Order: sequence, then structure tokens, then C-alpha cells
Amino acid sequence: METRSMGQYIEDAEKALLHTYNRYQIVLDKGEGVYLYDMEGKKYLDFCAGIAVFALGYHNERYNNALKAQIDKLIHTSNYYYNVPAITAAEKLKKISGMDRVFFTNSGAEAVEGAIKAARKYAYLKDGRKDHEIIAMEHSFHGRTMGALSVTGNPKYREAFEPMIGNIRFAQMNDFGSVLANVTERTCGIILETVQGEGGILPAEEEFLQKIAALCREKDILLILDEIQCGMGRTGSMFAWQRYGLKPDIMACAKALGCGVPVGAFLLTEKVGANSLTSGDHGTTYGGNPLAAAAINIVLDLFEENHIIDNVKETGAYLEEKLEELAAEYDCIKERRGIGLMQGLVFGRPVGDIIAKALQRGLILINAGTEIIRFVPPLVIGKEHVDEMLAILRSCLDEA
Repeated sequence: METRSMGQYIEDAEKALLHTYNRYQIVLDKGEGVYLYDMEGKKYLDFCAGIAVFALGYHNERYNNALKAQIDKLIHTSNYYYNVPAITAAEKLKKISGMDRVFFTNSGAEAVEGAIKAARKYAYLKDGRKDHEIIAMEHSFHGRTMGALSVTGNPKYREAFEPMIGNIRFAQMNDFGSVLANVTERTCGIILETVQGEGGILPAEEEFLQKIAALCREKDILLILDEIQCGMGRTGSMFAWQRYGLKPDIMACAKALGCGVPVGAFLLTEKVGANSLTSGDHGTTYGGNPLAAAAINIVLDLFEENHIIDNVKETGAYLEEKLEELAAEYDCIKERRGIGLMQGLVFGRPVGDIIAKALQRGLILINAGTEIIRFVPPLVIGKEHVDEMLAILRSCLDEA
């Protein structure tokens, strides 16, 4: 068996992989529960969860066995044919969301791409125009593909790849007047993250979202909610928008939907599903294949059986309380933001050194922008893991 040191693997990776990530200098090897281990056996408490992906923690036996069983049975057929796991997964997603139609993708960015196409096709079928506009939010993040990037409200991600798809307007999150000022007769959709992730762990205010929903109903504009990071239980509701007592016309989800297997989806109401994309308008080779759908099915089963939402409510409230205490204790922390197990601490300076110190001490954290530490752990964490995280973070803050 080949033996290379962790340092050698990192050196070799830099020769072989396209350098689009500034990776931390560890090679992760395995996981157990809410902990990860590198090649040298060092243990890390994981408060990143693969960027809000691994909701069920690592090495969940039921999850692993369900995927193994599907691999032994059938992995892929293409969407020229039906497969039972995909049908079952669509039915389960309809049940937990109250939406009516499902299209499976391979990622969150692809889900956003499909949502944009559905909104434009819906508007096109109404009036035949080809100049419809979409309103997105400043500081939003929807993905790296050209369509998703076009509605991402951060110029630094877009400028090297312009021109974008066009006819996109940007408004300010939680400023309804800003949204209203951008509405024209050509507006076909308004897209936003129910809780902004990369943009700073910023939830939509209830009044703001309710006003947008009412505006969309009045003018037959489609409300598109991106739940890729904030969905799948992370805020204490299966989808964050369910906290607000409304429903989008289109929803994008991914990340924890497959808990590690690359899968996403966009969901539509019957009104939009019946009056937008049709045969030949959209497709995917891998989306909704039996293996990906099997992952969705076991994830949704385990969410229900293990009362994941209840744990998020309880542990999320504890995490929120302890982060508030931390923010009051340290002058360098300006604010706590977030809902449930999607939290952020806003600092008055870059946080890269704090995250690096934490990693050295066995704690995995990530940022959301240069001055915010993001906390998106597996949804199975307990209060004892919050306490363990806080002890390490405090030691880093004291040193900094």
C-alpha cells in the first residue's frame, strides 16, 4: 500500500489540482459523530459540517448501509426512465415542504439555475416578452455557475466573468423600499436567501419577507427562496421560510439534502410547475439518479426518526445563548446573528487568524466574509459539544 506523509499529499495536491481554494494545511481522513480526524490521527470538533452539509454527523450506520444497498442494486439509469428511489424522494419532499413539483439536480448552483429558467419561462408564457428581469439581494450568494453568479450580490465574484446573463437588479436585504424601487413591468422574479449565508448569516426580517410575498402575489411575480444552506432543519424548521408563515413559488435546496452525496433540487408550486418548464426545456444526466435519491430518502427518514428538528431547537437555543454571552464578554465581538444552528459572530477585524488558531487546537470553524465566524455544525451536536467549542474558541480569543 502506498504511504505518503500528510505534508507530501498536500505538496502533491498543489501540483495536480487547480488552485481555486486556499486550503487549510491538513488532509482529513475519516469521521465519527461530530468529529473529524486527519491522516496523522489528530481529532477535530467539526463546527463546519462540510459547509452545512453533513447534518447527521459522520459514520451514521443507517445512512451508510442504505447507500451501500443501493450501490449493490442500481446506481444510474438516466432520466429517460423512472426509478423508485427518485419517486419516493419527490413524494417525501412534497410532504415536508408543501410544494407540488420537484426537479432533482446535482448541486445547489444547478438548483438556482433551474429556478431562474422556470421564472423566465413562466413570464414568457404569460406575455411572450424576452426581456424579463429578476431582482436579487446585495451580499447574497447563490453559486458559481453563470446564472447563479448573475444573481449573486457580490461584485468581486462576478467582475472577472462578465457579462452576466443580464436583466438582474440588486436590492438591499431587509429594505423593502429598495426592492420596490427596482420593480418594473418586466420583473418576473425576486430571489433571496431566507437567511443569507456567505453574506454574513443575516436572516430576512419577517415584515420584509411578508411584504415581498404580498408584492409577488399582487403582481404575479415569482418569489424564489434559496434554502440551500439555511434549509433542511438548520434553523429549527425543515425550511427557514416555514418560520414566516408563507410559501415561495420556487425553492432551491441542496447541501444537507443528501448529507454528503452531491444532490440538490428545486421545487415549484403547481401554478408554476404547470406553466413553465416542459419537455426539452431543462434536463440533467445525473440528477435524481437512484443513488442520489436513496441518499435523500434515508436522510429524510433519519431526520424524522431521530427528531433532528427538536435537537436543533434545543441545542440551537443553547448555542445562541452562549454566543450572546461570548459577545458580551469580548469587546472585539460586535454582534451575534443567526437562527438555530446557523449562527455568526461579527468581529471588527478579519477572523482568519482566530480560525487558524482554532484549527491548531482541534476545532474546525469557517468564516462568512472576512470579519464573521460562521457556526454551522452537524445538526446532531449536543450542548456538551457547544461547551467544548466555546472552551477552545475562548482560548483563541484570549491569545488574540
